Amino acid sequence: MSEQSFSSPLLFERYELKFLIPFELVDAISEFVEIYCVLDPFSEREDDKFYKVNNIYLDSPNFLFLQRRIAGIDHRFNMRIRAYGDNPVFPYFCEVKHKTMGIVKKKRAKIYDPNWAAKFAQYEVEEKENFSISDDTNYLNHFLRLAASHNAEPKVFTQYRRKAYASVVDDYARVTFDRDLRYQRRKEYDLSPVEEGLCHYDNPLNFYDQNNIILELKCTTQVPKWFLDLISYFGLTRSSFSKYRTGVQETLEDNIPFHFDRVAQAPFNQMVM
Repeated sequence: MSEQSFSSPLLFERYELKFLIPFELVDAISEFVEIYCVLDPFSEREDDKFYKVNNIYLDSPNFLFLQRRIAGIDHRFNMRIRAYGDNPVFPYFCEVKHKTMGIVKKKRAKIYDPNWAAKFAQYEVEEKENFSISDDTNYLNHFLRLAASHNAEPKVFTQYRRKAYASVVDDYARVTFDRDLRYQRRKEYDLSPVEEGLCHYDNPLNFYDQNNIILELKCTTQVPKWFLDLISYFGLTRSSFSKYRTGVQETLEDNIPFHFDRVAQAPFNQMVM
């Protein structure tokens, strides 16, 4: 199977179900998943099957995107730029994730332009710069216009190591394990990790009972039966964890004029009926 067949579409809708689990469950769940899935190419290249994901999250000056999330407002979105690997290489990915009634609609655009950071920092709504991209120009313009209209800029850099599986029996289904989550305050369009400035998320307020692995089940609106079997077999309880929200909470809490009380989510069985 080719690497292209594993890549996420540039526009799609899906459910994203998160669970916090201990590291001891990773191998057992992986064995269960491998009945239906194979490792994606990034994981296949690594000895321990975990590869690095690097993100810059954007927000408005008053953290409007985050405030809407904390308030539990429906029809919200967030913005990030993503790259993969210890030393990120192109393409980078601009992503806008819209969430409505528990369903995520994600738009992605690929960037190949070495001068991307300068162009992003200088972009204005009226501009129509030509970037070195693939055939997803409209999604890049969508990203840039949202950023310009909200005056959104980089706020936090996050990095984690991911083990990922892709289903070979479904149209679209993925299983990912994220570990070693780290964050850093960042105001620049720069996806290069800076080791001396990265801090770990691993404090007891973020994770409990050593449940510091984020397991995500991602699928179309048609939830695979084996997802439900997996959840039942391992007795998993759906949880909520936002890498961006937690990164802001850890780096800027004293300067943010709102609180971080968790907003309850609809039970999983209500979402898939």
